[in-house]
Amino acid sequence: MTRMTRGKLDLDPATVKQARALARKAGRPIVTMAKKHTTVAVERATLRLAGLEGADAEGTPWVNRLMDVVRADTGLEHGVALPVWDALVRGEADDLSTLAQKASAGSVTFRLPEGKDAERARKASRTQVGRGIKRIDARRVERDRLIKRFGDAPRKPWIYLIVATGDIHEDIPQAQQAAREGADIIAVIRSTGQSLLDYVPEGATREGFAGTYATQENFRLMRAALDESSKELGRYVRLTNYASGLCMPEIAALAGLERLDMMLNDSMYGILFRDINPIRTFVDQRFSRQVHARAGIIINTGEDNYLTTADAVDAAHTVTTSQLLNEYFAKEAGLEDWQLGLGHAFEIDPEVPDSFRLELAHAMLARDLFPNAPLKWMPPTRHMTGDVFRGYLLDGFFNLVGALTGQGILLVGMMTEAVVTPWLSDRDLALQNVRYVMNAAGNLHQDFRPEPDGFIANRARQVLGESIDLMGQILDHEHGLLDAIADGTFGLMKRPQDAGRGLDGVAKKSSAYYNPASELLEEK
Repeated sequence: MTRMTRGKLDLDPATVKQARALARKAGRPIVTMAKKHTTVAVERATLRLAGLEGADAEGTPWVNRLMDVVRADTGLEHGVALPVWDALVRGEADDLSTLAQKASAGSVTFRLPEGKDAERARKASRTQVGRGIKRIDARRVERDRLIKRFGDAPRKPWIYLIVATGDIHEDIPQAQQAAREGADIIAVIRSTGQSLLDYVPEGATREGFAGTYATQENFRLMRAALDESSKELGRYVRLTNYASGLCMPEIAALAGLERLDMMLNDSMYGILFRDINPIRTFVDQRFSRQVHARAGIIINTGEDNYLTTADAVDAAHTVTTSQLLNEYFAKEAGLEDWQLGLGHAFEIDPEVPDSFRLELAHAMLARDLFPNAPLKWMPPTRHMTGDVFRGYLLDGFFNLVGALTGQGILLVGMMTEAVVTPWLSDRDLALQNVRYVMNAAGNLHQDFRPEPDGFIANRARQVLGESIDLMGQILDHEHGLLDAIADGTFGLMKRPQDAGRGLDGVAKKSSAYYNPASELLEEK
């Protein structure tokens, strides 16, 4: 439970409590709906947790091949576990890999077992999937041990820096050098369009578009490289990737298995900005967040994206609303406050009068609403013009907001951001900017307190009030949040629940449905 506090803005605790109650009321039907459905990605994630890896000669993962055959034979609504482990118990194959290959060749027919056969399949699947969950548990313990051994970042906020060459073997030396220059978190940006692939590529990849493919082998290689850097530098260097898109649950499982530390994982990003079906997204995100909770992974949400399409002043309350919803969905799935890297962005047009005061008001509102969360602020992009001097100054203002509000995770802004792909020299200058502001400001957030009835405090209260009004409007819809999303409430994107990519990969669970991964994660 988030501790109630008036904070520096002296927010009315009753108003804050009302906001959370409305978010809970709006989110609860979504959770109920998610529990009643499954998706092909949830079922494939279950197979991955059971140890199924690899791909056929065409590069199609065996989890996809096996899932497709099971679905054709028995349907998606019963889940993959009972048909698959029934086949294994019956001796159709010695292991999952062989079974997938035989199924792909058309030499296995699956059935939905009943009675004692179903019980045997249920027990066998729980045992094998349980080994994958135990591996995730072991990787979490390993992280804690390495942090104790190497030491942690000596100060907050953690400095978050991106690499994105498209080639994992080029990413690695860049990531290691970024760590030497002061980065605490390395984010490997995912190749453009991967979120729309309904499979996870296999192996180490050498080609990507504005990023590098998220694969299990790429995760393993980068994690090993950053462990070397952690030993060299005497502090644990964290690794981030993206659990979003059509394979969100699978990528979350792979992240847990390979000891990633943070994952971008927003409840509505895929719906709004990738036109992925809302039901598919909410089902997948709940499972993925249960995995993240178990793995001790910090999630980063994507509210910053709303401000790339909507005005950052007029739409400020939609960000607060999304943060409150993300908090509810995350905690319902088992995540704790320290794992909630809730998002925002420094995207107000600098020509707007008092733009810095407005940015500070929004940042302080998030800090006071979520006092125990490691908030992640995003640097300016929308109003970067190519004037590198102006951009460098804007990034300095952004860094100062982070210092004034005690942000937990600070993504390093580049003065050439959103204009050209930044050079290594741009990164070095950007890190100098961060170091200067953070060193000069010190613990300024301990001293800074706005006037109780001044511009900043009043603006924060206004945004919170508008967020409460918006959630009331959401609840006035017949189907609540799903209708609000369809109406374009967030980011001006209209996404109906009966459309969007991935809808054909969703099914309502039957009375015979069983998933050992969900069962084990729910128990925890």
